[in-house]
Amino acid sequence: MRAVIQRVKEAAVVVNGEVVGQIGTGLLVLVGVAKDDGPGDVAYLANKILNLRIFPEGEKLLHRTCADIGGGILVVSQFTILGDCRKGRRPSFDQSAPPELAEKLYEDLVAALRQVGMPVATGRFRAMMEVSLVNDGPVTLLLDSKKTF
Repeated sequence: MRAVIQRVKEAAVVVNGEVVGQIGTGLLVLVGVAKDDGPGDVAYLANKILNLRIFPEGEKLLHRTCADIGGGILVVSQFTILGDCRKGRRPSFDQSAPPELAEKLYEDLVAALRQVGMPVATGRFRAMMEVSLVNDGPVTLLLDSKKTF
């Protein structure tokens, strides 16, 4: 699994003109699921997301977690972050999970984040979404459950 994490002042997802997920200060998490991912990858990402110290406290720019500041998490499925652009001009998605597996692991990640009491909003799986955000910092991180770089 791969996640792009952005520290935000606010973020929202709109589908067909309807806001389906929205947060104030917190984390926007774009998630891609690979075909060889499983429960261990979900646990790894959930633990990292919950414990990343990327919010400021006084002079310390990266000191507090999302929970420490009372923030929310907006989780959006985005298979395109698994696109391999090394060859040719069109990304390859050969490593992306089939939709059934991807949706299950995406929902498992959302459940793992909610299980500890975090306020979690979501996009809509397999929908065309408009994602808006105000990036704070900007702070953007890439998490990968497998060593790829």
